[in-house]
Amino acid sequence: MTVRTVEPPQLWMPHPLRVNPYLSSLHRESETWAREMGMLEGYGELPGHPAIWSRTKFHAMTVDQLTAWTLPDAPLPALRLNHRFNIWALAWDDHFASAFKQTGDLPGARLFTARLHAFLRPEPDARLPEPVNAVERGIADLQQHLFPPGLAHWRHDFNRALARYVDAGVEELANSRTGRVPHLIDYAPFRRESFAAHTAPYSVELATGARIPEQIRHSRTVRALLDAFMDFMGLANDIASYEREVHEENDVNNLVVVVGASLGIALHDAVPAALNLVNARLRDFEHLRRNEVPLLVRRAGLDPAEQAELEAWLRGACGFLSGIHAWYTGAPRYTASDVSFQE
Repeated sequence: MTVRTVEPPQLWMPHPLRVNPYLSSLHRESETWAREMGMLEGYGELPGHPAIWSRTKFHAMTVDQLTAWTLPDAPLPALRLNHRFNIWALAWDDHFASAFKQTGDLPGARLFTARLHAFLRPEPDARLPEPVNAVERGIADLQQHLFPPGLAHWRHDFNRALARYVDAGVEELANSRTGRVPHLIDYAPFRRESFAAHTAPYSVELATGARIPEQIRHSRTVRALLDAFMDFMGLANDIASYEREVHEENDVNNLVVVVGASLGIALHDAVPAALNLVNARLRDFEHLRRNEVPLLVRRAGLDPAEQAELEAWLRGACGFLSGIHAWYTGAPRYTASDVSFQE
């Protein structure tokens, strides 16, 4: 077996990084919520359920930077709320990896996931179970805050996206246990679910206070724009997290592995091919934003207020992509001094 060391692939990003001015405030309170939920060692762990992170590991993830970089225009209350959601999503990811992916415990993963579904109810007054671990405690708390009146319309779709997210974790584990590599044709839509990318438009709306106007929201052009928006963040994550997912977690659910298996090429050749696919999806987003959306706006006859709202949402989406790109390429969770690919 040969191990070939390569330079980390470069992800294209045409938008400059913008940083939310409340980053310092977010940093000061970064661990407060995680500590209250029992996610950190030595702070309120539930009996029989160890914490997910040490304080050192938690702060090394720089979730406050992720939030401030992806939502540069958000007011502080919205920033705090999305910060808690980001912490929860990473808590689920790391707990699921250590408890189930690394042990291969598929029955345990299914039971854990089935319980989470009970916390993802579309009814605003739904009675939730008593949480028994930090992940459940976190989502139970978030359900009380994620959907204020201005975002109440998101409750059904957001919880449906989270249900897909946790279900995808079980499917990924089943793939890894059997060695089944997903096919490239099926992988992009699946990755939107396994990355919880369907929640990203909520985050943009939360941050900007703007919605895509109703007249065009369900058009083919906007659906294509949203697909490209979501594909970049999930597929770029595969490039950034290759080392951790494949070599530490034995995960076959990664774009580099999928490209290699689907095209019958070695992994060192799959790296640039996968990178080209990721960058192509960002170019698709840019083409749609710059060329197709303006045509759609004129055909739909949006008034100036609606056009301004759409522009605010699009500016927020560009900021989101720029921020997540910066996190992938600079956060300790993803950076490594040496990137190696096994053939």
